[in-house]
Amino acid sequence: MGDTLEFNEIYQEVKGSWNDGRLRFSKQNVVYKSSKTGKVDSIPASELNLAQWRRVCLGHGIKLGTSSGHVYKYDGFRDTDFEKISEFFKTNYKLELAEKDMCVKGWNWGTAKFSGPLLSFDVNDNTAFEVPLSNVSQCATGKNEVTLEFHQNDDTEVSLMEVRFYVPPSQSDERQDPVEAFAQSVLSKADVIQATGDAVCIFKELQCLTPRGRYDIRIYPTFLHLHGKTFDYKIPYTTVLRLFLLPHKDQRQMFFVISLDPPIKQGQTRYHFLILLFSKEEDISLTLNMSEEDVERRFEGKLSKNMSGSLYEMVSRVMKALVNRKITVPGNFQGHSGAQCITCSYKASSGLLYPLERGFIYVHKPPVHLRFEEISCVNFARGTTTTRSFDFEIETKQGNQYTFSSIEREEYGKLFDFVNAKKLNIKNRGFKERGSVKMNGPYSDSDEDQHDAYLERMKAEGKIREEGNDSDESDSFNPGEEDDDIAEEYDSNASASDSSEDGDDSEDDSAKKKKAKKPKPVKEKKERKPRKEKKQKDTGGPKRPMSAYMLWLNSSRERIKSENPGISITEISKKAGEMWRQLGKDEKEEWDTKAGEAKRDYDKAKKEYKESGGGSASVSKKESKKSGGKKDEKKRKSAGADKDKERSGNDSFKSREFIETSESSSDSDHKSKSKRKKVTALTACRSDGGTPAGEV
Repeated sequence: MGDTLEFNEIYQEVKGSWNDGRLRFSKQNVVYKSSKTGKVDSIPASELNLAQWRRVCLGHGIKLGTSSGHVYKYDGFRDTDFEKISEFFKTNYKLELAEKDMCVKGWNWGTAKFSGPLLSFDVNDNTAFEVPLSNVSQCATGKNEVTLEFHQNDDTEVSLMEVRFYVPPSQSDERQDPVEAFAQSVLSKADVIQATGDAVCIFKELQCLTPRGRYDIRIYPTFLHLHGKTFDYKIPYTTVLRLFLLPHKDQRQMFFVISLDPPIKQGQTRYHFLILLFSKEEDISLTLNMSEEDVERRFEGKLSKNMSGSLYEMVSRVMKALVNRKITVPGNFQGHSGAQCITCSYKASSGLLYPLERGFIYVHKPPVHLRFEEISCVNFARGTTTTRSFDFEIETKQGNQYTFSSIEREEYGKLFDFVNAKKLNIKNRGFKERGSVKMNGPYSDSDEDQHDAYLERMKAEGKIREEGNDSDESDSFNPGEEDDDIAEEYDSNASASDSSEDGDDSEDDSAKKKKAKKPKPVKEKKERKPRKEKKQKDTGGPKRPMSAYMLWLNSSRERIKSENPGISITEISKKAGEMWRQLGKDEKEEWDTKAGEAKRDYDKAKKEYKESGGGSASVSKKESKKSGGKKDEKKRKSAGADKDKERSGNDSFKSREFIETSESSSDSDHKSKSKRKKVTALTACRSDGGTPAGEV
């Protein structure tokens, strides 16, 4: 037999809900780790003094007891596991795993026994049920009755609210009331918060982000009391899972985060995290309300009676000593700006994402803590609004997805390397691997040389975008890019000179410019596909047959209304769908037969309708519309051709006024050389002072 035994999918009952996890037996200790919260229970092997094997609702279970009075129960074992666990206990723990039968008679009278943190109700020396006293929130007494109320768990579908025990009067001992003795035994182990005595220390007016406001924090030996102007919260230290101390991105503030399970409640709101915000510059001198001997005995050097320093250091130090939990701080991750966090948005609220050594935590609205072991995969996605940012998506093994958006593009490389180093599964990893093979081979490990297709694509898109913005500002409007015919009209650069010599030179200059100027590429116009014509509905034809479901619905609609008075139309459809799915195969076959008969009748009627000439009228109308449309199109084309002829005929004759005004405009490329000479002669006569013929 090996040194360890490991079992998966082992369940532990926590306030009425079953949390699964992993259990490991080793020579030194017994370790159980919850899959939901990540909380670890470690039981030293030297403290074990009780081991029982029992038949429970989830197969078989083990009940372990320690010399300090704690009891641990783990369920979900198989019947075949008994032999190897029993042999392991005998060999390593020198402890016998005893089989214990449970009472299944269902009797409601028996004997109540208090054994450590459990209240056991036995019938004929066999346990009927056990109540963990740590789940008790309140204990009330009556004449011969004791009522136990329990803490509620939001994860359970059904919660046990209270249990009442009838305690008969005792004839032997009249000095002590048996009801009061029962209640005192319960309260001594119950998780009932009673603010008795003075607080160890008090922190005044601390800024709290979740729940929002300023609170006085009073530190008691067993619980934490938040006293605000509107609300008060009492938090037992047993509900604290983790402590985080996180530096703000501005390096002037600190977050102190307390993770809670179960959360504190305010109405329907649940607060799983308590977030305090401190300034680094704020100092405090603290004196504990205890003697030095008590401080030394209770905290074993972790705290002293008089302390001074930064406020956040004092709060975190006191909480660490009282809760007995380690404080988690950011690891060696550093972003683009040198901070240990990344600015991003989650659910439309801006916040900070901290990559830790064993998970991610987001502060602050709403706070999210994700451990690496519960992450299924991560994904780097392009931002929805701009290429200057990207999204970081995390998918858990339970199927939940968390999207942290609007992360700066510069943070991509640092975050990718961090995720890669932690060996998390990256959903779009294929892009990077395919690119890296081309550059440095499949085993390249350099961050600088390694090709990242996603990063290169983001850079290229940003560059194109910047160039596009520059070109829009610098380029002037040029109609020549849009149409070839217009391009010829705007390309000519005629001279505005009045002399004949300048006119000849301008023609040569314009010809040279035309040759030197490169023609700009013209975008090809794509031909549009003709639209599909809609089928016209034939109103005179037979109606389509109903499906089996619609036939059944028409016959059952009134029955559904009568069985559910006041039901709406949409709810009728939902109810009918559920009822149809629950129908048996034989019942559906009846309606399928009716639907088949209706289909055959429809096919027969349609055939007779077509043979009698039905539907031809609509076809003829459609064809007439088509022919009419073609005629109109021909008319438009002929009218356009006539206009072009008139335009070309007018171009052959130009009046004297046109010749005079043409000096300041560019000459047309379509004029012949003879016409150009005539225009030059006329302008030359005018420059000599003569009057052209016909001019007054």
